[in-house]
Order: sequence, then C-alpha cells, then structure tokens
Amino acid sequence: MKLYTYNSKTLQFEKLPFTTKFFKAVFTLILIFSFLGMSTVEVPTQYITDTEDILLVKSSREFSEHRLTQMLKELNLPYPHITLAQAKLESGEFSSRIFKENHNLFGMKEAKVRVNLAKGTQYNHAYYNNWEESVLDYAFWYSSYARKCKTEDELFQLLDQQYAEADQYVLSLKRIISTQQLKEKFNGKN
Repeated sequence: MKLYTYNSKTLQFEKLPFTTKFFKAVFTLILIFSFLGMSTVEVPTQYITDTEDILLVKSSREFSEHRLTQMLKELNLPYPHITLAQAKLESGEFSSRIFKENHNLFGMKEAKVRVNLAKGTQYNHAYYNNWEESVLDYAFWYSSYARKCKTEDELFQLLDQQYAEADQYVLSLKRIISTQQLKEKFNGKN
C-alpha cells in the first residue's frame, strides 16, 4: 500500500516515503498478535459429574422449616402463619411418612378438578417430586378455593368445612400458631 500527499507548491501528488515501511511493520505486528491470539492455550475445563449434579440438586431442594418459611413469604399467600401451621400439623412436624416419602407437606389428596402438580397417589395422598411442588400445589388449591377469604376467621371456617378431616382441626392450628409464635416468623420478629 502506498500513500500520497498533495503538494500545493508543486501541484503534484508525492509519495510518502515512510508509509511503506510503517505499514509493513504494522501489518507484521497485526499478524503476530492475531497468531498469538489464535494460539490455543489449554485451559483446564471443570465438569460436574452426574453424581455431583445429583448432590447439588438434592442439597438445593433439601427441606428445612426456614426454606419453607422463605417460600411462603415469596408466594405472598395471605395468612402464611396458618399455612405453616397446616404444614406442621399435616406432616406431624415434618416427620410423617406422607411427608417423607410423598414430599407432601399438607396432606393433600390428588386433585381431580383443579390445576395441580401431583404425580399420582401413594398411601391415599398425592405425591410430588419434591417438597416445593407440594407448596406450589397448596398455592393452587388456595387460589382455587380460599382466594375470597378476607379474614383469618373466614379462612379457618373454610378449612374446617372443606379441608379438615380431623375433629378440632382449626383448634389444633390455632394452638400451633400460638405456642410456636408463627405469626412472628412472618412479621420479621423471629
């Protein structure tokens, strides 16, 4: 490549003498840098094995009351302290067979007429892939049947009439809420 400049005194184009050497040097440097950039420096790649992947998923889905409380806060259901009390009562404080094997926190039956996440029925109760699906299924139940409850008393009345199979279900929920101070878990006091 040659560059010229216009000399207004001689009224002629004149070749710039340094440009050929300059452009050759620049071109050479560009080639060198491009080859250096294209060279393959072996960077060790870390892969997660199938076993590690399973462990990561399992630990991220591991149940704890704290995680349940956080999920209830995120779902923003009205009266989450009642929902937490239901989970505690229905799962025997998270120790029942239905909870451990079915991942069912709320003693839910497999729904037939509403949207649900149940994978089927086992031990006469719905079963889920994980406990989070159980919570989401409860939220679907809530949005289908309890969404019009404007007060705690209305929700307790609905639970007593449509949800509970045990006698004194609402009284048991209220006792759990009171003795374990569940309202405070959602008011930021605990």
